[in-house]
Amino acid sequence: MARRCQVTGVGPVSGHNISHAHNRTKRRFLPNLQKKRIWVKELNRFVTVKLTTSALRTLAKNGTGELAKLITSGKIKVR
Repeated sequence: MARRCQVTGVGPVSGHNISHAHNRTKRRFLPNLQKKRIWVKELNRFVTVKLTTSALRTLAKNGTGELAKLITSGKIKVR
């Protein structure tokens, strides 16, 4: 499965490790993904999604209504 948030679409970004001598080597910054089982009241069932911690905080603040819209529109595949 890809390292991508199912809600926000955030994925890995690239950058450099920079040594004290200023030598640069390529590296990847991975998002903080968590697999979470969330009760969606609108769908009356649990949904397992992979999302970033910032998206999880946004869902906690705004509710699961937006998540239900994404699932019913087919933008998020759920098990």
